[in-house]
Order: sequence, then structure tokens, then C-alpha cells
Amino acid sequence: MDSSSLQTRPSGRISAGEVAARLERLPWTSYQRSLFLIIATAWLFDSIDLGALTHLLAPISAEFGLTELQAGLVGSATFAGMFIGAVGAGVLADRFGRLKVFKYSIIIWGSASVLLALSWDFASLAAFRLLLGIGMGAEFPVAAALLSEFMPSARRGRYVALMEGTWPIGFILAGIGSFVLLSTTLGWRGFFLAQALLAVVALIVRRNLPESPRWQVSRGHHADAIATLEHVERKTEAAFGRPLPDPGPIDDRDTTGQQAGLRALFTDGYRKRTLASWTMWFCLLGGYYGLTTWIGKLLTDAGYDMVESVGYIVLMALWGIPGFLTAAWLLERIGRKFCLVGFSLSSAAAAFVYGNASGVTELIISGSVLQFLFFGMFSSIFAYTPELFPTRARAIGMGSSTAAGRLGSIFGPVVVPLVIAAQGPSVVFAASAVLFVTGSVVAILFLPETRQTVLEDISS
Repeated sequence: MDSSSLQTRPSGRISAGEVAARLERLPWTSYQRSLFLIIATAWLFDSIDLGALTHLLAPISAEFGLTELQAGLVGSATFAGMFIGAVGAGVLADRFGRLKVFKYSIIIWGSASVLLALSWDFASLAAFRLLLGIGMGAEFPVAAALLSEFMPSARRGRYVALMEGTWPIGFILAGIGSFVLLSTTLGWRGFFLAQALLAVVALIVRRNLPESPRWQVSRGHHADAIATLEHVERKTEAAFGRPLPDPGPIDDRDTTGQQAGLRALFTDGYRKRTLASWTMWFCLLGGYYGLTTWIGKLLTDAGYDMVESVGYIVLMALWGIPGFLTAAWLLERIGRKFCLVGFSLSSAAAAFVYGNASGVTELIISGSVLQFLFFGMFSSIFAYTPELFPTRARAIGMGSSTAAGRLGSIFGPVVVPLVIAAQGPSVVFAASAVLFVTGSVVAILFLPETRQTVLEDISS
């Protein structure tokens, strides 16, 4: 029986409910896993760059003679670019489609990597980090929206969390690459050239990704949505090896005439949710990047050489792997909100302990616990946020939330050197703990639980 023809309306139109029902019924096959792996390259490659900045900031500062404030501004230029990229990509992806933005954002990222390898002073370095940040900022919200819109509700949280789990893997690869290249004449410039090659790889593997049928129907592109669904169903059936199950009951939703894009975020149903998401992201990323951008330099300043500091950071980052795996398991069992809040509050306590650690052993143990909790926290927030917004505004909802986080990311690295100069390094960790607690309280009070709920049901 051709279930797709039964579900498609004779007029050639298809509703959001029909799209959801046909996607929800799809069995989990190698085709869905391939979509996940292709989309996850965005997280992996971008995490390599951000992880590398932690390792490379000290040698870059040494070569250009950067002050602590200038070094902080280099990190903040990246996050400023990510702010621009996240908001811009969110608007464009809701208007013109997820796929176009996702494919071409990597071109900006790769081009900026080449320019960074050729940078000659502080001004050029900061400018190219800004450009790279724009490409990187465009990747995150679009990848999260795209993956969320393809995954069935029973697996959505787990797989978005696993995508975020490529972050510690990228961080570790960045550390290994930095460790190797800093020991050679290629140095940090060679690292950025290697990143440009990764951009070429990403562009090649993304060429066969389908557009989100949920987005297509939300924009009235019914024929395209039907064609995409039929393509996905054919691929899934071929991988499954037998006929697909029939779609479940359809809740026939009509989104025609509803506000879309940025305006949708401030309608009565979403205003409070939007502001809460922005605040949560600002607090959690401000606390996180206020610490991690400076961990390598703080270890160097404490007397460890640059290569030795990189080795310690990589050792601690390994604990991010069980962190994101734990979050992926908990998200579908205790829910998004409780998982996020649990990891965030635990991160607050661990940040305080790390800030008061003395000696290499204490630093490594407390730092490893901190990385475990950090990656659990970020797996939770990236799985949670795309579910809070409707399809017609999911990319800008995710993009504007991550942009609010980038404001926190700018705030953290710039304020850290000022705090260190005035109060010493330990105060930095206490301040980050306060931000983690604040973000957790906002999530508890103002955001809904979304575990194993179809996206269209959350929106309604």
C-alpha cells in the first residue's frame, strides 16, 4: 500500500500535521543515521576551531605581543561574529530554507580560516576571527533546527544531544592537533590551514542533504514538501528492507496566516518563552566561555609551559565524552528541563571547586568533573531550545537564543582579565557559578517540558 499517496491531499497540498505524521512513522535506519552524521559535521568542525582557540591563544599572544585585553578581544571577536551569524542565519533560514544557509555558511568559515593563517597583526587577527565567527554562528542554529525537524519525537532529544557530543571530540582533536603543530614550525598558522581543508570536506558531504519538509510546508511550498517526503520515504524504505508502516492519526494543523520569523517570537504565545530562552543562554554561555577561553592561559600563567597546558586540557576534555552520553540517555528519561538544570547547577558547584584547586592533581580531577558537567549541560540546552519554537520561527528562535549566548560569550572573555587584575583568578570561577545558577532558575520558572512530544504539539 502506498501510504504517501493516501496521506497527500488530491489538491497537491499537504498540512503540517500530515508532514509530522509521515516523518514520525519512519523506522530508524542507516539513512537517518547518515543524515545525522552529515549534519553533525557542523558541530564537529566548529568545535575544533573553538577548542583550538583555547590552546592557541597563548602562542598567538606571544607572537603578536598581545596584552591580556587584546587577547580577550580576539576571543570576543569570534563570539561577536557568531552573534551576527546566528541572528542573520536564523532570519535567512526561516525565510529561504535551512539547506541553503547550511551549505554556504561553511564557505565563510573555510575562507576565514585561510585568512587567519595569513594574519599579520592584532587588527587583522581580530577581523578574521570576526569573519570566521559569522560563518560558525550561522552553522549552529540551522544545524539544530534541521536535525530537530527530521528526527522522530522518540529520538529527537537523544540525537540532538549526540550531535552536541561531537563537541568534546572536536575539542580533543583540536588539542591533539595543537599539541602536534605547536611542536613544529607550522605552529598555529598551520592549524588554521588544516581547518580550511575541513571546510572543503564539509561542503562535499552536505551536497546530498534534503531540505526540511516541515519548513517547506510552513512556507507554503507544498509540492516541494511532498517531493521531499517521498524522497526521504524511498530512501528509508530501501534501507529498511520492507514496506513502511502507515502514518498515525493526523492532527490537521493550519499555520496559514500566522506570524513567521522574528515577529513570531514576540506573539503572546512565545514572548515569555523567547525572553527566558535568551536569558538562559546568556547566563550559561557567559559562565562557560568566561572560564574555558582562559583555562589554557591561566595554566600557562601558573607556570606550566604551553605544550604541557594543552596536554592537561585535552586530558580533562576526555571527560566530556561520558558527559554528553549521559545527557543523551537522561534527556529521554527525566526530561529536558531537569536534565539541563541538574547539569547546570552541578557545573556551578564544580566551577567553584576548580577555582580553588591547588596542585596538578586537584586541577585535573576537578577540571575533569567540570568538563563532564559542561558537556552534559550543552547537550541538554541544544536539544531543548529548538523544541521551544514553532517551525515558522525555529531557526530564528534558535539563532537568537544562541546569539544571546554569544553576548554572554563576549562578556565573559572581556571581563575575565579585568577581574583577574582586580581580584585574582579564583573570583572568575565564583562569578561563573553565579551565572550557572541564574540560568537554571530561569529554565525552572519559565520554560516548558518537551520530552517525547511531537514538535507541532509543542507549538500548539
